Amino acid sequence: MSQADSQVVGQPHPAVTREQDRPREYSKQAAIVIGASLFVALCARVSVPLPFTPVPLTLQNFGVLVVGLLLGSRRGFAALALYLVEGAVGLPVFSPSLVLGMGIARILGPTGGFLLAYPLVAFVAGYIYEHTSRRFGWAALSSVAAELVLFASGLGWLAVLTHSISLALKFGLYWFVFAEVIKVLMAAGVAARWHQYRSSQQ
Repeated sequence: MSQADSQVVGQPHPAVTREQDRPREYSKQAAIVIGASLFVALCARVSVPLPFTPVPLTLQNFGVLVVGLLLGSRRGFAALALYLVEGAVGLPVFSPSLVLGMGIARILGPTGGFLLAYPLVAFVAGYIYEHTSRRFGWAALSSVAAELVLFASGLGWLAVLTHSISLALKFGLYWFVFAEVIKVLMAAGVAARWHQYRSSQQ
């Protein structure tokens, strides 16, 4: 009796089952990416404008780090690329501001360098973390590496707009160092706890 004959009558072939499950898996992954972009948008609502700089203090990049660490490099990049598209077409996903504007105007404004770096920031955080032991220390190190990318882009764009490196550092770095340390530790704690939980369920 052949292998095909030995299969239970009416039971689909494994290849057919995999083919049928593929649209469901694509839908699941798309929902995760969309949900992650909305999570970053929610974090962006927590924003405090500072009178001495056009760059607000926000939880936005905390959300970016969490997405990158939890979803990995590819899905993290996709989620933040989608986030930028949502903001570019005018959806209220960026941190609220009457001064910085919305849509493309926001991306071309003082915070544009930070925003445009988000997909790469999520990719870097996810890529490093998914190739490590998934412990807190590695999560923190991955977040720090991603933050370096974020601030290199953000400060570089500010320097172009202000024609001054010192002004770029004043507007985009000095006031945020302590807050960024807290965000890195928070994101690393969330990622480490999540992966610890997932490991205990396997």
